[in-house]
Amino acid sequence: MTVSSKIKQTLANLKGTQSTLRLYSIQTLDENTKSTFEEALIGTNEIIKDLEDRLKTLEFEEPQYKGY
Repeated sequence: MTVSSKIKQTLANLKGTQSTLRLYSIQTLDENTKSTFEEALIGTNEIIKDLEDRLKTLEFEEPQYKGY
């Protein structure tokens, strides 16, 4: 498994986790819990953005990984 495919797999997992966090934050009635889920969403957004930027750099430096 290449670095590129590992990053893409991690991105897919994080986006799934993000969807679950979003669902939990909508469903919860406790404001404290809701804010915790929303903070986790912000954190995952930052990580996703960083990984997407890293993937772009990797694909630029190693064009053979682009699109996989």
